[in-house]
Amino acid sequence: MRIPRLKEKYQKEVSKKLLDEFKVGNFLDVPKVEKVVINAGIGDTQKNKESFEKIKNDIAAIAGQAPSIRKARVSVASFSLRKGAVVGLKVTLRGNKMYDFLDKLFSVVLPRLRDFRGVKRNSFDKDGNYTLGIVEHHVFPEIDISKSLPRGLEVTIVTKSNNVSQAFRLLELLGMPFEKQREGQNSQLI
Repeated sequence: MRIPRLKEKYQKEVSKKLLDEFKVGNFLDVPKVEKVVINAGIGDTQKNKESFEKIKNDIAAIAGQAPSIRKARVSVASFSLRKGAVVGLKVTLRGNKMYDFLDKLFSVVLPRLRDFRGVKRNSFDKDGNYTLGIVEHHVFPEIDISKSLPRGLEVTIVTKSNNVSQAFRLLELLGMPFEKQREGQNSQLI
């Protein structure tokens, strides 16, 4: 069975560095990536079945598995939204698929963004999960620009860590291209 390159890097290098840096007593307490969640809002495609199918196929190609359909829980008249209407697509990746996706994201997709200087350092929540917004999903190599509609994505990397600094160091060692810290900039993450 093939082991993803990023998973092998985590097991052989990153986990040992984190164990030493954070003086974790138990190897099971070392920070790690638990899952990756990909979300896409598609509320504007309610009336067009063809564009909905195109977006659904694009998300499936990007993630490597079929997305689940998310429906509205309540009706909101000001948004012309009815309860039960399709409003989004969601994919949760774990295991080898998660590591393959992260490897592709870090080494292929993010460097393809226009004027890319690194991802923001302050997009962590209090639990150490990182959320990244991608304006157009055309930067993924699986997407044919001529056959798809431009669509934004939200990628959330859920980590098992005790704090934000551990999660930041984990993603940094895995190869996430964070923006360079400018001189005089506050070194605090949040």
